Amino acid sequence: MSAASCLLTEDQFLCSICLDVFTDPVSTPCGHNFCKTCITEQWNINVPYQCPNCKKVFNTRPELQVNTFISEMAAQFRQSAQQKASSSSSSEQQVSKPGEVPCDVCTGTKLKALKSCLVCLESYCEIHLKPHLTSSGLKRHQLIDPVENLEGRMCLKHDKLLELFCKTDQMCVCMLCTVLDHKTHDVVPLTEEYEGKKAELGKTEAEIQQMIQKRQLKIEEIKHSVELSEEDADKEIADGVRVFTALKESVERSQAELIDTIKEKQRKTEKQAEGFIKELEQEISELKKRSTEVEQLSCSEDHLHLLQSFMSLNTAPPAKDWTEVSVRPPSYEGTVRRAVSQLEETLSKQMKKLFEVELKRVQQSAVDVTLDPDTAHPKLILSDDGKQVKDGDVKKNLPNNPERFDTCPCVLAKQSFSSGRFYYEVQVKGKTKWDLGVVRESINRKGKITLSPQNGYWTIWLRNENEYKALAGPDISLSLKSRPEKVGVFVDYEEGLVSFYDVDAAALIYSFTGCSFTEKLYPLFSPCNNDGGKNSAPLIIFPVNQASRRSLIRGIVF
Repeated sequence: MSAASCLLTEDQFLCSICLDVFTDPVSTPCGHNFCKTCITEQWNINVPYQCPNCKKVFNTRPELQVNTFISEMAAQFRQSAQQKASSSSSSEQQVSKPGEVPCDVCTGTKLKALKSCLVCLESYCEIHLKPHLTSSGLKRHQLIDPVENLEGRMCLKHDKLLELFCKTDQMCVCMLCTVLDHKTHDVVPLTEEYEGKKAELGKTEAEIQQMIQKRQLKIEEIKHSVELSEEDADKEIADGVRVFTALKESVERSQAELIDTIKEKQRKTEKQAEGFIKELEQEISELKKRSTEVEQLSCSEDHLHLLQSFMSLNTAPPAKDWTEVSVRPPSYEGTVRRAVSQLEETLSKQMKKLFEVELKRVQQSAVDVTLDPDTAHPKLILSDDGKQVKDGDVKKNLPNNPERFDTCPCVLAKQSFSSGRFYYEVQVKGKTKWDLGVVRESINRKGKITLSPQNGYWTIWLRNENEYKALAGPDISLSLKSRPEKVGVFVDYEEGLVSFYDVDAAALIYSFTGCSFTEKLYPLFSPCNNDGGKNSAPLIIFPVNQASRRSLIRGIVF
């Protein structure tokens, strides 16, 4: 037998499941060998029953018997391998280092322990371990990898090995404990509880790994958000630089044109003055010449010459009447005002372009919103598709559930939002009164309600056909250039922003900023009272212009 085992290789004595030398080897019907414990555990977990090597499936679980022949050969192989390892490493004994388990038998220099005996409660180096490997009496002792504090594995009360576990008291016990102190308790072998706890640890580890994976994904998500934010920031900076550069150039151009206009007026004034001065100087020269002639003639003693010359001097040279002639400084009145007005017009055009781009961006956050009939005031009439609401004058008999408005003619959307951004559009054409906005979930819906952010309402309204207000508490009157026919509502939950837009004019109506949202937000709609038919038009939730959104995504510049 010994000679035969020497001809076999180590791989032939290894279980393909645990990759260790066979312990109680069994053979499957297909001819493959495994440790009895290994294949049993495998089949306890996996159904159908299958050979781990050749994958042959057995309809019924085979009854396995220990193969004594292979068992004896494996035992001899194990002993031979231990002896070889012992002889080959006898000259390489290692001294115990800090943190390593020392041999309890060594005197003087303590060598490193290779095994600990649960029966002897001692740890042994390679030399002192030999009796446990060769002596028939000691071979039956249970050897484990070296551990410290072997006394801790003994029952302090009965001085017996702790080899059982009391599930009732959740503690390790010895055999005597089960007879005395834990007689009626649920006690199982340590190995059984070990497997159970190991399975729990495996489950816990899987949960931890899943939590780690989720957090790693969250990190990637946050990093991606930062990247997107950086891209948006770069684009916003580029847009801002472009706009302000254009505005700066426009201001500088308007300033240059203003200066040129003023200087041109001044040049014309100077040219006119220069003409007058030149003409006056010419007349002065002529007059001085005549003055000299008159002076010379008056000094003449020749009577005949004086009388003959006097006649020619008597005819005065042509001279202009300068009495009404003057140089008036040019009027610059309104020059600066007109320049500023033109600049304001340019700025207005730039602002309109900016609002158009802004509106296209917020429209990318469009959501589908429908009205919730369970919240509607009993006088309100909702369309079947939940997209329109108007006042019906007649109060219907409806359940007064907590969600329903019972005094204010309001209705909420079915959809709620507790993060991110959302946008929707409402047609208000033909109405003389309406309220629009968003509200927090916990608002009061009964009795008289004051719409304000303090009460959980972020809204604007129309009254008396042309009186627009932001209900900011106190109310803020809004001056709009045009009467909106379609209102866009945009909310950025994290930013604390609620903005209202005139969709057709691409203009901002009003923004609530610095809001603190901690609850779900619901869109709110109020068509207000019918007012004798003057306000009978419905509020209509309008589909967002998809073409405009696609245009922006394709990069079209507006």
